[in-house]
Amino acid sequence: MTSRAQDEWHVFLTAVQFLTRLPVPKDLPFSEDLMLRATRYYPLVGGVIGVIGAAVLWAASLALPMAVAVLLSMAATIFATGAFHEDGMADAADGLGGGMTRDRALEIMRDSRIGTYGTVALGMVLALKATVLTSLAVSDAVVAVILAHIVSRAATVQIVSMDSYAREVGAKFVTPTVVPGAYRFAMLTGALTLLVGAVWFGIGAMLVAVAVAGVAAGVFRAMMLRKVQGYTGDCLGAIQQLSELGLYLGLALWL
Repeated sequence: MTSRAQDEWHVFLTAVQFLTRLPVPKDLPFSEDLMLRATRYYPLVGGVIGVIGAAVLWAASLALPMAVAVLLSMAATIFATGAFHEDGMADAADGLGGGMTRDRALEIMRDSRIGTYGTVALGMVLALKATVLTSLAVSDAVVAVILAHIVSRAATVQIVSMDSYAREVGAKFVTPTVVPGAYRFAMLTGALTLLVGAVWFGIGAMLVAVAVAGVAAGVFRAMMLRKVQGYTGDCLGAIQQLSELGLYLGLALWL
């Protein structure tokens, strides 16, 4: 492997290490530069997670009811990520819902405990994802899972590229900006995924799915900017979850 190829491999594995609990080499180097560049591979790592969920969904559907297969698929993706994004969804809901001031909202998001807002928000998101996926045909649900996990990670890169980090920069694994090349690659990955989705589901279905996902993420972003004037890691987790859910809802509306 050439030095350039090895460097890119390290960048990809850095993204895997950050977004999942999948095993990576113990001697993987770490630097802020690698973390910044790793954002380019967030959608591809989402694809890996999506393939895991889709494989479990398809295999389980061969012997079990669709509802059970969907829940096992969701459990597989949650296990693969260590509930990384779901935890962010809950913390962000607690912070934005319970924090009367910017500082209080950020303080609540740091708290590892989950409150009422977080419990209700996460429960509703998970229940809706399960219900919507169960309503789809197995083949459509398998494709939707892969597509949504890729595009929703691209949505987080979009937020990072547009908005400022709400906390003081310097904490480990904080990426307050995204390098232009990484942003373009991530957006290209997301766009190509949507094209594949349009081939499978049809252009109309994908337009509706993207619109619903955009509204869900946009409403949350407006709340986030109003309350804390930027994003946090927890907010990115919420963006991923809501974008994923929005895509499923849009597809279900059309199909």
